[in-house]
Amino acid sequence: MNYLITGGTGFIGSALTAALGQDGHSATVLTRQPRPPRAAVTYVTSLDAIPADTRFDGVVNLAGASLAGARWSAAYKREIVASRLGTTEAVIALLRRLQHPPAALLSASAIGFYGHHGDEPLGEDGAVVPGFSQQLCQRWEAAALPAADCGTRVCLLRFGVVLDREGGAMVEMARPFRFGIANWLGSGKQWLSWVHRRDAVAAIRFLLHRPDLSGAFNITAPEPVTSRGFCAAMKRHRRTLVTAPVPAPVMRLLVGEMADELLLQGQRVVPVRLQAEGFRFELPALDDALGAIMTP
Repeated sequence: MNYLITGGTGFIGSALTAALGQDGHSATVLTRQPRPPRAAVTYVTSLDAIPADTRFDGVVNLAGASLAGARWSAAYKREIVASRLGTTEAVIALLRRLQHPPAALLSASAIGFYGHHGDEPLGEDGAVVPGFSQQLCQRWEAAALPAADCGTRVCLLRFGVVLDREGGAMVEMARPFRFGIANWLGSGKQWLSWVHRRDAVAAIRFLLHRPDLSGAFNITAPEPVTSRGFCAAMKRHRRTLVTAPVPAPVMRLLVGEMADELLLQGQRVVPVRLQAEGFRFELPALDDALGAIMTP
């Protein structure tokens, strides 16, 4: 099969592209920088370069500027929004142009869709609490839905915090522990809904091959933890000398609005639909995931 992947050189996309290649599939990857083709992978810098008679079995839309890539100035917030909506709108324009629209569009979103709910467990039908992240995800998902007008089924991938050793959030989360300092942020009571990258990629592959499934799916492990729980789990895998939580005012001073949106509050999200449809997590518990990440 042949797939189009936007964001295919990123943290999740690179692992997905490799996994699809191992399965014997080919991929066209949208990237900002020109790259030479390699085995089963072709790179394009614009979706306009794709001929109308190209056949894709599915599209996975993962592109978007990192939420933690810079302090949330007004300009960077505009970049966060534009990078997601602009790419998704370009994907929809391509689908309308293709003579044979793909069977499926899997389009990234995030658990920020729900806003902040304290300790309330959230399945895909969870209520929303407004905020910048919530509105961003809502607009991002809405931009993908017109693919259905082309006869393409749409799955919305609400990612939690994706963990692995080679990048992503784990780089910063693990940094103090590498120096023997155990910590959590703020009260430590906020929930962290995480997923190992291996399971995130497996979930995407699962949804690509299930033509009966559409709509929103939480891409999170079934056992979320609090910030303090993450700290305790890390201490079981890394020797620490001192525990030094980072107070909320310090986080607000360091990173501004991002602190309250992403770090000092969270969502207790569970993958209700994935599990109901028979998806099995390889690393459902944080201790197992950290073991896989930290084992040389």
